[in-house]
Amino acid sequence: MIASITTLLVGIICIVLGISNMRGNISSLHSYHRHRVSEEDVLPFGRKVGLGTIILGAGVIAFGVLSAVTFYTANDLFISIGTAIMIVCIAIGLVISLSAIIKYNKGLF
Repeated sequence: MIASITTLLVGIICIVLGISNMRGNISSLHSYHRHRVSEEDVLPFGRKVGLGTIILGAGVIAFGVLSAVTFYTANDLFISIGTAIMIVCIAIGLVISLSAIIKYNKGLF
């Protein structure tokens, strides 16, 4: 049960950081990425990276909720569904975030 709560907290932190990024506050990103983005691109960059982070966080929260349901029902189907949802959301979130980093930083490094 502690693992489910921890997972939920990690997902909530990801969503809060994503919302902060979407508002144009990209201070949670690595300094390299902050310095490579031009001033006029900060808001679109933050929105795309934030969207990816929110999707990632939502997948982690879904996994945490379904993990808690598995704990109470002893039905392992819920943990399998949660794992699938989390993997898909992490993949989508990473693709969105990395594509924004590549677009606005002219590369990953």
